[in-house]
Amino acid sequence: MTALSLYDKLWNSHVVHTQDDGTSLIYIDRHLVHEVTSPQAFEGLRLAGRVPWRKASILAVPDHNVPTTDRDKEIADPVSRKQLQALDQNCDFFALQKFEMNDPRQGIVHVIGPEQGASLPGMTIVCGDSHTSTHGALAALSFGIGTSEVEHVLATQCLLLRKTKSMRVNVSGALPKGVYSKDIVLALIAKIGTAGGNGHTIEFCGETIEKLSIEARMTICNMSIEAGARAGVIGVDDKTIEYIAGRPFAPKDAMWDAAVKSWRQLVSDEGANFDSTVDLDASQLSPQVSWGTSPEMVVPVDGVVPDPDQEPNATKAEGMRNALTYMGLTPGQAVNQINIDKIFIGSCTNSRIEDLRVAAQVVKGKTLASNIKLAIIVPGSGLVKRQAEQEGLDQIFKAAGFEWRDPGCSMCLGMNADQLESGERCASTSNRNFEGRQGQGGRTHLVSPAMAAAAGIAGHFDDARKYFN
Repeated sequence: MTALSLYDKLWNSHVVHTQDDGTSLIYIDRHLVHEVTSPQAFEGLRLAGRVPWRKASILAVPDHNVPTTDRDKEIADPVSRKQLQALDQNCDFFALQKFEMNDPRQGIVHVIGPEQGASLPGMTIVCGDSHTSTHGALAALSFGIGTSEVEHVLATQCLLLRKTKSMRVNVSGALPKGVYSKDIVLALIAKIGTAGGNGHTIEFCGETIEKLSIEARMTICNMSIEAGARAGVIGVDDKTIEYIAGRPFAPKDAMWDAAVKSWRQLVSDEGANFDSTVDLDASQLSPQVSWGTSPEMVVPVDGVVPDPDQEPNATKAEGMRNALTYMGLTPGQAVNQINIDKIFIGSCTNSRIEDLRVAAQVVKGKTLASNIKLAIIVPGSGLVKRQAEQEGLDQIFKAAGFEWRDPGCSMCLGMNADQLESGERCASTSNRNFEGRQGQGGRTHLVSPAMAAAAGIAGHFDDARKYFN
């Protein structure tokens, strides 16, 4: 029998039909919907006189535009208000399940899916958002789609796709204290580049991955898209089963037993073929900090801003110079001497309870540096917020000078009121640092929650490891 990779198994179990040119029709199990990429898709359904093919597969939630403060007031931005109203109207019109903005289950779509058990092993999961790759931590084939594809899935429950190549990323070695999954994935992207995973689905494996919690694995799969991959996946183990057990959308009773038996097969077979393999030694990692305008522009916190003149590739060197100009940095500048204006701890990458616990550990008993203009904590969902409050984490943050917000995408992409002003520098736990990502002219540095918290206390990038010694 042919040895199959996890990706092979997920793909093969969802093929409806394969055409002569290699294009396949793939069945979609779960469709997550939010307010930004869905209005045009729903309008297309109306104009064509269609309805969603399988309504039970759809779970909708507002997240990109929702305010993280003053939710009892009218949303000031007219575009945000209109998109949120459109999601309400479309879900009402087509009778779809949706978590309202003030529902305690509301949150970032890639947080609530796993949290609710709506994202399950073996599923194909799509959403009109590139970071749908997050759900791959549960051995699901999950990926972002465009607005026209959102309409296609709504109408047919299928997508036309070509199978990608496969890449195996083997992470070994014990993570040093103060180094986290965010550092692993940033180091990987720095190693292979943002095009390193182009045309691939990445499977993350190895002893280091096995020791990570499910939430930490989500961080890694979340940012597989920043390495150019179509999706990121991690095989099922005991931690996967334990994470899902008892969640609202998870199977129950006899169906649970049958599901677990099936899910146990969702690992790569011994001898499975991969098109490429990358090895990473986690024991040698330091906390990582992005310095430029691409997720591959990353150095350790105890390093320096690189010099484009030392880069042999002329095109890459030019990109580095442009990034340095935009970021207001100079070659050779010590990373731990870069001052910060704002702190953002949140996003679908790092807004879960474990992330907030780590950040609270760093700031407990301390106060924000005087040069920090704003520091915000944005939980990934209402349930994460409630749990953090039950554990007293909100009080730790508030005592240190951080603002405790309501859940949403927030400053990750600055689509609501949470934005950087031009020239402001932010230590951010989000996933992208492109020009203007957090606000026009804003300068984004990608870091772990521990590093963002440490930057808030020090007023500049500081080695998170020393806060845990």
